[in-house]
Amino acid sequence: MPRRRDALVGAARMIDAANKIGHAHAPYACATVGFVEVSPNSRNTIPGRVFLTVDFRHPEDAVLTAMDEALRTACAAAAATQKLDLEVKEFWYFPPTPFEPRLITKVREAAAAQGYPHQDIISGAGHDAVYMARVAPTAMIFVPCVGASATTRSRTPSPTI
Repeated sequence: MPRRRDALVGAARMIDAANKIGHAHAPYACATVGFVEVSPNSRNTIPGRVFLTVDFRHPEDAVLTAMDEALRTACAAAAATQKLDLEVKEFWYFPPTPFEPRLITKVREAAAAQGYPHQDIISGAGHDAVYMARVAPTAMIFVPCVGASATTRSRTPSPTI
C-alpha cells in the first residue's frame, strides 16, 4: 500500500475538496463534480489516471476566483498525498451576467399585478438570455420547482491525474 500511486484516491480527495469549497462559499456558491473517468476502470487494477470536471458557480467574480484558487491548492495537496502528477485546466468560463434592473423591476411588478407570488433568484445556467444581454436589455422569468435553486456564473476546471 505505501508504494501505490492511486489516482482514484487522489481524485476522491479532490472531489471532497470541491464539495467543501462550495459549502464554504454558501449561500450563493455551487460546486459540482458531474463527470469522472477512471482509467483503466477495472475492479482489481489500481487506477493510473482520472479525469474529472468541477463546475463552480457564483454571482461574484471575486468569490468564484477564490473558489478556483482554493480548488487548485486542494488538488495539488491531494495529488501530493499519492505522489501523482496533476494538470488542472479551465476549459469553460461564463462571466457574471447581471440583467437589466429596470426590467427586473417590471417583471416583479407584473407578477404582483396578477396576484402571483414572486421571488428573486440567481441563475447560472447558460440560457439564451446570457447572450441576449450582450446586445439588448434582458431579464428572465422562471417558474420555480419546489426546492430549486441556482447561481449566476460558471467556471469549470478539469483536474487530470
